[in-house]
Amino acid sequence: MANKNAQRDISLATKAIHGSKLYAYQGPVSFPIFQTSTFRFENSEGPMKFAKGDPSVYVYTRYHNPTVHDVEEKLALMEGAEAAALFSSGMAAISTALLAVTRAGEEIVSTPALYGGTYRFFRDELPKLDIHTKYINPDRPETLDNAVTERTSVLYLESPTNPTLDVVDIAELVKRTRAMEKWLGKKITVMIDNTFATILNQNPFRLGVDVIVESATKYLGGHSDVMAGAVLGSKEMISRVKTSAKYYGGCADPFAAYLLHRSLKTFQLRVERQNENAMALARALEKHKRVRRVIYPGLSSHPKHKLAKKQMTGFGGMVTFEVKPSKGLAPLEAATAVCDHLHVAVNASSLGGVETLVSIPVYTSHVFMSDEELAQHGVAKGMIRVSVGVEGIEDLIADFSQALSII
Repeated sequence: MANKNAQRDISLATKAIHGSKLYAYQGPVSFPIFQTSTFRFENSEGPMKFAKGDPSVYVYTRYHNPTVHDVEEKLALMEGAEAAALFSSGMAAISTALLAVTRAGEEIVSTPALYGGTYRFFRDELPKLDIHTKYINPDRPETLDNAVTERTSVLYLESPTNPTLDVVDIAELVKRTRAMEKWLGKKITVMIDNTFATILNQNPFRLGVDVIVESATKYLGGHSDVMAGAVLGSKEMISRVKTSAKYYGGCADPFAAYLLHRSLKTFQLRVERQNENAMALARALEKHKRVRRVIYPGLSSHPKHKLAKKQMTGFGGMVTFEVKPSKGLAPLEAATAVCDHLHVAVNASSLGGVETLVSIPVYTSHVFMSDEELAQHGVAKGMIRVSVGVEGIEDLIADFSQALSII
């Protein structure tokens, strides 16, 4: 492994554990935390080099930090990107990446089913900057052709979607975007939120995407104890994103970067187990009489199962289902009762951790949306989103069975 040029051929698990340090060197096994806001110079030559654009000079942690930089290098290696930028949250990553490539008067074209925070950012914040969003029907890719104009700067995708686990045909939408680029004579940045799939289950770069954004709080962190976000892409793109990050200020904290660095070492082990558990739980829920429907890309009943098999290498750890209540309960009342009677699964609104979490989208990710907006996102009031953890699958199936029995 002394040949660094061979590192691209090593497995994801090895990249996640060792990063680029596959050679003999003296130093700590765990990368240290550079918990400092600023850096000491030996003399004034340091700041002069920085002023001339030397990226190797550490000046201020909002600009760059050794702990943060090491995690960025590891993420880029894992995901097959030229470079990465680490942020204080997933929304900081998404908002900064979009603002780095979109100017006033331009437009974003997006698929309609999005994480609620992203949708509200599009709906409530971007119009203040004269940046507007058009939504296409991903089941009719040709709608992209009419939506893209000379004002379009970004095609924004999410797949699988949150919380409805719809699957978008990434390659087809990228192909149509590239055709529109030729017609317009301008570049359109294709950006995807890959949080639900993770790089283990889906590689958007191989499908032609330019930029991946991800909430590292979720599967990359995996222990419900760190807030972080990541943007991955070309060196030129990440340079633009990092320049914007200096001014918007959502940069990662060194200690959060350290926690993420630790978590990445078990990333593949965790996500593989979550994939297995999610498939088993989805199959069990599909058989339960108090469940109206189960949405999981790995089930043959999923309307996009064939597409998921084509563009994904695993189906992820997220399962969404709708309750079918008896006893005169309304769907939202029944969903609430199920969540309140679980003993193993935890009623909490995040995802991707080693513990199984449940949430009701209309109270959490898709709160403050009208009935029309919920319908646009495919969110029903009796819907429960499950982030499946790594517990014993028999315990999880039994837990959901007893909770569903009360409705």
